[in-house]
Amino acid sequence: MKDKPLILLVDDDPSIAALVRLYLEKEGFEVHTESRGDDALTAFRKNPPDLVLLDIMLPGLEGTEVLRDIRRTGAIPVIMLTARDETFDKVLGLELGADDYITKPFDTKELVARVKAVLRRTGTAGTRDDTLSFPGLTVSLTQYEVRYEGRRVEMPPKELELLYFLAGHAGQVFTREQLLEHVWGFDYAGDSSRTVDVHVKRVREKLPDRERYGWDLVTVWGVGYKFDVRS
Repeated sequence: MKDKPLILLVDDDPSIAALVRLYLEKEGFEVHTESRGDDALTAFRKNPPDLVLLDIMLPGLEGTEVLRDIRRTGAIPVIMLTARDETFDKVLGLELGADDYITKPFDTKELVARVKAVLRRTGTAGTRDDTLSFPGLTVSLTQYEVRYEGRRVEMPPKELELLYFLAGHAGQVFTREQLLEHVWGFDYAGDSSRTVDVHVKRVREKLPDRERYGWDLVTVWGVGYKFDVRS
C-alpha cells in the first residue's frame, strides 16, 4: 500500500463528495473524486486506487456496471454507497463482489471507520501464511489465485475468499450469517441466504468432480456449509 492510501470516491452529489473527501483527507488518505461512472472507470484504469467508494446511482454508467468492470481486473476493495435502503441493491452489490455497503444518509465517521476496516482486512493478506493446499486444489490470498487440477480457475474476490475461509476451517460448519460476517466483514440484515448460496453455487461449478480428491464443499441442511475432508 502507498504511504498515503488512495481512495477513489465516485458520487454525483458534490456536497456529499466534498464532505467525505474532507474527512478522509483529515485521516491521512489521498482522495480522487469523480461524479460519473464512465469517468470513474477511466480514473481507475489510469491510477488504480487502494479502495473505491462507489455510489450506485450515477450518470454515464451505473455503479453496479462500474463494479462489474472493476471486478474483472482484480481484488481492489469496493464499498458501495446507496440512497436506496432496499434489499435488492444490497444483495446485488454483494453478489457482484462489493466488500461492504453503507446507506445514505450515513455518519461520516462511520464511513471512515468502514474504509479503515476494509483496508485492514484486505491489506494484510500478504503478511501471513495464506496458501492452502488440498489434493488437486491450491488457494492463495497473496496471489488471489485458485488452481485446480493444475490449472488456474478464475474467481472473483468474494468467491475466492469464501472458499479460502471454509477450507481454512475444514470440518467446521458455518451458518450463512456467520459466513457473511467472516467473509464480507459485516453484519447484514437482508437476504443473506441468497448471497451466500449464490457464491457457494458458483464455487462448486468451477471445481467439478472434487469429491474424487477426498474433499467437498457440502451443505449441512438446516444449518449452513462446511469444507468437508474425508479422513
